[in-house]
Amino acid sequence: MKRVLFVCIHNSGRSQMAEAFGNAVPRADFSAVSAGTAPAERLNPTVVKAMEEVGIDMTSHSPKLLTPAMLESANLVISMGCGVEESCPIALVGARDWALKDPACQPIEKVREIRDEIKRRVQDLVRSFSGDRDPGRGEPASGAG
Repeated sequence: MKRVLFVCIHNSGRSQMAEAFGNAVPRADFSAVSAGTAPAERLNPTVVKAMEEVGIDMTSHSPKLLTPAMLESANLVISMGCGVEESCPIALVGARDWALKDPACQPIEKVREIRDEIKRRVQDLVRSFSGDRDPGRGEPASGAG
């Protein structure tokens, strides 16, 4: 089982969308989880609406606090572009950064663009675990996949 941990500060937008897209892929050998270093009280409502538009119900999701156990159980940790160096300890464990724009305070049109980019990257990532590509980077693998 390949387990990917998506991390951002508040775990209320980007990382939640990535988790939802990752777990929407019908593969028994892949799972996604998300967390934040300073979780918000609730998900960004515009993110929830944007995900509903593509058939993913996130009304039961809630922000989660990043734990050492989550880091230890992950095969790959991906930060979502939230200034990880300044505020997130996962920089110390070799996380890859996707450098995505924050959907907070953005109109639905911008959130849709962010959502679609996250979906594309997550789909590429899931395919990469088949051994075709280097996980998280979208480049050919240089060894084991």
